[in-house]
Amino acid sequence: MSELAVITPSYAPDLELFADLHRSVLRHTPEETVHHVIVPPRDRGLFARFEGPRCRVWIEPDLLPRTYIPIPLSRLWLNVARPWPPVRGWVLQQSLKLAAAARMEADAVLVADSDIVLVRPVRVRDFMVGERLRLHRIDHGVHSGMRRHLRWHEAARQLLGRPHVPAPPLHDYVNSLTLWDPNAVRALQDRIETATGRRWQDAFSSHLHISEFILYGVFVDELLGAPAASDTGICHNYWDATPLSMADALAFADRLGSRAIGMMISAKSGTTLEVRRAAIARCMDVARRESSR
Repeated sequence: MSELAVITPSYAPDLELFADLHRSVLRHTPEETVHHVIVPPRDRGLFARFEGPRCRVWIEPDLLPRTYIPIPLSRLWLNVARPWPPVRGWVLQQSLKLAAAARMEADAVLVADSDIVLVRPVRVRDFMVGERLRLHRIDHGVHSGMRRHLRWHEAARQLLGRPHVPAPPLHDYVNSLTLWDPNAVRALQDRIETATGRRWQDAFSSHLHISEFILYGVFVDELLGAPAASDTGICHNYWDATPLSMADALAFADRLGSRAIGMMISAKSGTTLEVRRAAIARCMDVARRESSR
């Protein structure tokens, strides 16, 4: 068993972003760490260049029941065992993360989208409490105005066979970069199947609005009993939909937090590769200067 595995869903438009992430995984994780990338079948050839001892390329059907088929010219999938509603691409991507994590023989799984890079070494021991993995949680981070988060909490509790959603504020478990315990993910899947009487992926994918992070967080926190939970602040994030200029990107990088192991500039921002890579280099400089003090 390895200490760490990394899981990334990706696709052709994010190929260069994934390349940057993968280079950072090779640099900042233990030598036995394998980076698992999940892509649509049509994109497998593009990502084949990364395959080797430290990268495995999965195609989406590898992690899905055979009853799931893509609907041509759309981002929807059809579960022929339960055709309605069709499965949205975003929901399918979340279920793929959970499916892949459950297959990992590792102490922890780092879930990272393509628009993230690692900027500091990742050591699982830094996120352990005794023999258990710390849970990312922002206490009372979900208020009554956060309707999507409240729907995600409701969906999670339906899948887990829990009572209705408590009144807000509720804890927030969503993070752009997060660590999961594969044993907890397997237990989560078993719980869904027991509570719903269905295959976990069928039950999960039947929801139009759901968050894999809220689901995992509620399960670990309320059913397993999180050993310690905190706002770990492990990723320095830029979420806006507007592109960063070079000056703004460098200023953003200079604000890298001391606990951050990763940096994320949203792919939806339209920030150019040149600017993004300058921000990555600056973050690396900030991290090096801090480590040398």
